[in-house]
Amino acid sequence: MSEMTQQRGRADPAVVGETLVEVKGLKKYYGGQGVLADPPVKAVDGVDFTIQRGETLGLVGESGCGKTTLGRTLVQLETATEGSVEFDGTDITELTGKQLKQWRRNAQIVFQDPESSLNDRMTIGEIVREPLDVHEVGSPRDRRDKVKDLLASVGLQPEHYYRYPHQFSGGQRQRIGIARALALEPEFVVLDEPVSALDTSVQAKILNLLEDLQEEYDLTYLFIAHDLAAVRHICDRVAVMYLGKIMEIGLTEELYTDPANPYTHSLLSAIPEPDPTVEKERITLPGTPPSPRDPPEGCQFTTRCPAKIRPETHEQLDAETWNAIERFREVIRERSRIDLSIRNRIRRRVGRFSKYDDIDETVADLFDGTGVSEEVMAHVEQAADHVKDGYPNRAREYMGEEFDSVCDTTRPDLYTVSPTNRLSYCHRHTDEYESVDSVLGRQSDGE
Repeated sequence: MSEMTQQRGRADPAVVGETLVEVKGLKKYYGGQGVLADPPVKAVDGVDFTIQRGETLGLVGESGCGKTTLGRTLVQLETATEGSVEFDGTDITELTGKQLKQWRRNAQIVFQDPESSLNDRMTIGEIVREPLDVHEVGSPRDRRDKVKDLLASVGLQPEHYYRYPHQFSGGQRQRIGIARALALEPEFVVLDEPVSALDTSVQAKILNLLEDLQEEYDLTYLFIAHDLAAVRHICDRVAVMYLGKIMEIGLTEELYTDPANPYTHSLLSAIPEPDPTVEKERITLPGTPPSPRDPPEGCQFTTRCPAKIRPETHEQLDAETWNAIERFREVIRERSRIDLSIRNRIRRRVGRFSKYDDIDETVADLFDGTGVSEEVMAHVEQAADHVKDGYPNRAREYMGEEFDSVCDTTRPDLYTVSPTNRLSYCHRHTDEYESVDSVLGRQSDGE
């Protein structure tokens, strides 16, 4: 049983617990419809997980990885493109009309920005009472009394009922948002970065409030955040997300102290160390995440992974050369996404294309001084020629044929990596390849 779970007096959800939310193959794409449309934005690209009744599941990852979209899809503020979300055994993605309205009483959301999520033209009482009015809960007097009780439960005063949002601090506005979410007595609440816009001292008060309310109202949370310290404090389990995919999910303390996935390793290495005398190995990821319109065919993390599996023909390349190749491929990938104007297409056809002439400078910047072999350099120069001719897609395919590995071409499974059923999304969890810890440990030793 995890230390945090013991402190709260709840059973370990990995050992025993009733499943409240079960997500299967969930996808949420934007756009991509029509013959001439751009490829869709794959905000959530096939995720599977469960949330046990009464637990808090944390969802962490870089900005733009799809955390908020996933949370909004779980409460049906976004319509799923594919997959299912079963809430207490009912697939809510199939609900419409009155059934959907009735179900929404059981699932609410607290938004990230406590200022923009409240209507400045409504009093606090009207804001918190609105869900009760929509669902016609009780009499008008009953609703007023309930709202005042809710305000008291989140640390506000009865006289605040008649005030307006601009009269409150950021922490107080977030308390108002929490009271509104609890008005209909939901079972499940999505907390979308509820403390990210608040000062540190206020954050602690809101986190403690959320824990107290969970115990009082028997709530189940999905806690979305990029603050890894806050997640460690409040969550029973944690799911790590990258480019629309869950990379690792498991018990909080186990995941923080013994990460299994390369992305989790790098994410946790970014947590600041309070003691300046303690040396900490930082994993700095090169480049930026790929566009969600054009994610890798294989593992989503393959373009930046420090433990990427290399093709057998290039296993002996030194780390500096391999990193230069990966960065060069990233440049080509980004250029392949640029649409050429009609004028440049004509210039390309007649052999006078010059839009990407600076590709030679890119090659020089990346490979000069790396000791790259003539064989590898020949491949790089051939790809650069394709780019200069105006065909970056050809360059991308050419480099893929030579340097692709299983990480580039095949999506891994979620493998069980601990006795507590922690799951990690990486090819290195099979017996066929060297382990993640071994590879990252060797790199930290400078080999």
